[in-house]
Amino acid sequence: MTSSAQTLGLFASALLLIILPKGTEQGTHEKKLLTQLLERYNVLERPVANESEPLEVKFGLTLQQIIDVDEKNQLLITNIWLSLEWNDYNLRWNESEFGGVKDLRITPNKIWRPDILMYNSADEGFDGTYHTNVVVRRDGGCLYVPPGIFKSTCKMDITWFPFDDQHCDMKFGSWTYDGNQLDLVLNSEEGGDLSDFITNGEWYLIGMPGKKNTIVYQCCPEPYVDVTFTIQIRRRTLYYFFNLIVPCVLISSMALLGFTLPPDSGEKLTLGVTILLSLTVFLNLVAETLPQVSDAIPLLGTYFNCIMFMVASSVVLTVVVLNYHHRTADIHEMPQWIKSVFLQWLPWILGMSRPGRKITRKTILMSNRMKELELKERSSKSLLANVLDIDDDFRHCSGTNSTSATSAGFLRSGGRGTAATLDDTGSTPCSVAQRELQAILRELQFITGRMRKADDEAELISDWKFAAMVVDRFCLIIFTMFTIIATVAVLLSAPHIIVQ
Repeated sequence: MTSSAQTLGLFASALLLIILPKGTEQGTHEKKLLTQLLERYNVLERPVANESEPLEVKFGLTLQQIIDVDEKNQLLITNIWLSLEWNDYNLRWNESEFGGVKDLRITPNKIWRPDILMYNSADEGFDGTYHTNVVVRRDGGCLYVPPGIFKSTCKMDITWFPFDDQHCDMKFGSWTYDGNQLDLVLNSEEGGDLSDFITNGEWYLIGMPGKKNTIVYQCCPEPYVDVTFTIQIRRRTLYYFFNLIVPCVLISSMALLGFTLPPDSGEKLTLGVTILLSLTVFLNLVAETLPQVSDAIPLLGTYFNCIMFMVASSVVLTVVVLNYHHRTADIHEMPQWIKSVFLQWLPWILGMSRPGRKITRKTILMSNRMKELELKERSSKSLLANVLDIDDDFRHCSGTNSTSATSAGFLRSGGRGTAATLDDTGSTPCSVAQRELQAILRELQFITGRMRKADDEAELISDWKFAAMVVDRFCLIIFTMFTIIATVAVLLSAPHIIVQ
């Protein structure tokens, strides 16, 4: 049994030795084939059987990743694999003559290859591809798939930022061969290959259609063929919505709370200025996020400017409210138009009322009518008559009046004399009574004047405070509506709201 196993092992070794030389002949055949193909090959020769016919090159690309979208410099940086296929008339062989060799890998500088470049390249070396080997098949078919990091120019439209779509073109074509010598054909009618695309966190890829163009340039009469791929991307707005828009709305809503704070608290203006400073700091933080271009005003920039204007206006109107609230009768007099607007019509529109005074349209009209009648009545009587509601003429002194005056004089003297003693002064009882009554009336006029003045001052201060309340309520309603309308208008005017 041992001798049989040894005999079988020797037989297997001999068989292996017989087969190995044929395996080593494979490398010999490939070397021989490369020597024969490249011995008389000219890399400058366009590989066609008939020079009058163009060489057809199938062109396609595979988008791997969107690395960066630079809005400021208007650049698009992508990771792409190109795909070029053509048939080389000078690279054909019969596989049976070369040990069954079906294909070869040849460096691109050893054979002819199309000088396909990206026209709108912004790369420092212009061509950002890595030169890989060309796969050559026995029928002359050549496949060249160079990967590369492409930096292309892209016109950015940031009108709807951050709800914007961008369409970036990548134009590929031969740099020296015209359409009569080299014809570019799309590898796929659907455009670029997106099967291996790596999802980007900031951009959503909509599509990548391709189109063949034939253009005659001013420099040359011959037509030049190019293939243009359009990368259609949409910005993901979820980040911007929760990190920019929502904080801005919250800050602006805090500005509205300033109109509900009582002026006597002393913090009304401080709150408005603090909110304005907070919004300014927030805008400085997000300024780096906004595209720094001047071609158009971004939608988000317009919204922030509106909110900034609203907050600044609220601070200004807060100053007006405080000015109205702290006005006194010694310094300011309320004009008639302020009384009509802020004490009557505007409170009626806003549904406001004062304690014990319900403001309606009927009460406003009645109040104006009563003021007109009061002015007419006061103009027909003297000031003293208006105070005491008596007649002006004191010249008539009847017997009853004389008796009353005498009695008044007797009472004033303490009853120590008689009525005849009043005549010792050389005046009639009627004239003495008239002078005494006039003195009393002057004292009453002074007292009632002081009381009326105090009442008028208190009423005027109350009117100014109520006018400040009306301005507060009016500003609260107006700025609330402005904030809601601005936010809704921004969201509805956008092509799309949220793309996760």
